[in-house]
This record gives sequence, structure tokens and C-alpha cells, in this order.
Amino acid sequence: MGGAVSAGEDNDELIDNLKEAQYIRTELVEQAFRAIDRADYYLEEFKENAYKDLAWKHGNIHLSAPCIYSEVMEALELQPGLSFLNLGSGTGYLSSMVGLILGPFGVNHGVELHSDVIEYARQKLDFFIKTSDSFDKFEFCEPSFVTGNCLEISPDCTQYDRVYCGAGVQKEHEDYMKNLLKVGGILVMPLEEKLTKITRTGPSAWETKKILAVSFAPLIQPCPSEAGRSRPVQLPALPVVRSLQDLARIAIRSTIKKIIPQETASKNENGLKNTPRLKQRRIRRRRMQTVVFLDKEVFASRVSNPSDDNACEDCDEEQQEDEGKAPSGVKPHPPVNFLREKVLSLPLPDPLKYYLLYYREK
Repeated sequence: MGGAVSAGEDNDELIDNLKEAQYIRTELVEQAFRAIDRADYYLEEFKENAYKDLAWKHGNIHLSAPCIYSEVMEALELQPGLSFLNLGSGTGYLSSMVGLILGPFGVNHGVELHSDVIEYARQKLDFFIKTSDSFDKFEFCEPSFVTGNCLEISPDCTQYDRVYCGAGVQKEHEDYMKNLLKVGGILVMPLEEKLTKITRTGPSAWETKKILAVSFAPLIQPCPSEAGRSRPVQLPALPVVRSLQDLARIAIRSTIKKIIPQETASKNENGLKNTPRLKQRRIRRRRMQTVVFLDKEVFASRVSNPSDDNACEDCDEEQQEDEGKAPSGVKPHPPVNFLREKVLSLPLPDPLKYYLLYYREK
């Protein structure tokens, strides 16, 4: 499934294409997609395909196409502080993007059938927290993953505000999925070859909307244990009780983030403006695309536009003019992590500074 938008040369260009095609429609979703590089969730030998609008599978590891994740994120209508359950959480790519929106007081749980995929997801999560330039721009709701079959969740589990299932749900399991939702909650899942959004409007009332034709592998049915009994999946307890130390870290980081723009504005007023960083932006005019659904496959064909060639020539001229204005030999400065700089300048013991920075390497 995929192929609905053009491939990008990097993560930002892929997001530009998804926005242009109206798969990404809100600022919160766009920020989350830009903050996490899709290529980081690929194995090294397959990264050249990371920015194509295609699903990827290697063994038990699987990523849906970017256009699918975009529709899912938009349909979930995420807000800070909500609880989220990801059934078939896989690499953790979607759960991490969701965590950027939920913020420090949200709940972010995932259930994954394969233990090797859980280990892969935890490695990718650790890599994001320790190395990503985007981490300090958000207050993150870290995902918590458990191993098990999502059709065997303990019946006494707490219900969630938002639920997503990343495998095809059979009609007989529809009610099971609905019961995982709180009243007012939203469930997004592939149901009968359609990506479906279900909103729980009351204890026994639901609104259903079909979003997109999709083709997902079906949910794997539970296997009975040797004793012939099911093995219920125990989800982490709700609500999450945070330590005073953790709450203090969240409050301090939030306060520093509010101070930084004020200090920057004050410096600018006093003539201490930051040296402008040069960034070359490639301007492209893309041909209109027609997406054709045939059975379970997706084909994208280009419709030529007579003005495209002239438009591209104009873009080239604009780019050459911009390049002519850039001083020769000047390289763009790397982005400055003002939060990190501010924390490191505080009159605090080093262990406390690094705790405030989540022991990040950079």
C-alpha cells in the first residue's frame, strides 16, 4: 500500500509532498512527522527507500506507507494529556510521533506480538531520545511496549482515549476493539479493507467513518497455551504516577523553554542579533498526480502540465539568484540547542544538569 505521493530526497521533502497531497492537514501532525526521521527506523541497508511513499517489511519488522500514517495521525485527533494504545506497535515509529503530541502527562502504550520487534522498537526509541535534535523541542510522552497478542488483552484493563490497530481487523473482533475505548474516544483501524474511524459517543453509541481503501495483513489469532488457556496481556497500570523528581524536571524544562524566547528577543533589541544561518531551500513544482485504486494495488500516474517546464525553468533562475547572494566559502551553522545551552549554564551540579537533559549525548 502506498505510492500516493512522490518520493522525497529527505524527510522534510517527504513531508512537503504529504502536505501538498493533503494527507497532512494540521500543524501538530506536521511537527511530529518532521521531528522524527523515518529513515532512522529502517535497517541501514534499506534506508535508500525510507522517503518513498511505500510500506516496508523485513522479517517481522514492518512500517506502513507514510500516506497511511498521515491519515491515521489526522484521524486520531490527538491532544496533549490523552491516553493512547497502539495495537501492533511494531518499530515504535508511530508511537514516538504520537508521544510528541501527547506531552509529559499523556499515556502511550503499545502491544506487539513479536519480542524481536519489541527489542528493535526499544533500541530505536533509545536512539531517538539520546541523539535526536528534535527531542528538546518537545515534552515527550515516552512509549511503553509490552509483548503479546492484542486480542488477548486482560478484560479488566483501563480504557483509552485513542486506539489504533495496525493490522486488518476481522468483523467478529470489531466489538472487542470498541470496548477498549472510553466514551468520547476515537478508534482507528483497518476494517473490511477500509481504514475506519470509530468515535464512541456514548456507552452504547458509535459514529463510524470510512477514510481510505487499504490492504493490511489480518490480525493473528491467539494460540492457546499448553494448558489450553489464554494468556491475557497485562498492560501498564493507569494512571501513571510520576515521581516528584520527574515532575520537577518537566517543570524546570518547561520554564526554561518559556524564558529562552524572551532572552533572545532582549538580545536582539540590544543589537546582539544572531548570525544568520544560511539554508538553501530547493524549490520544486511537481506535476499533478492521479492515484488509481485497482483491486488491492495502488498505481500513481502523472498527468503532464504544459506549464511545468516553464515553471521549473523559473525555479532554476530563482535558485541561481539566491545562490549568487550567498557569500562564497560561508558554511551554514548547525542549529543551536538553546535549551541544552541554558541548562548547562545553570549553577547546578553536573549530575543534576544531565538529569535535566535526560542524559542525552548531544
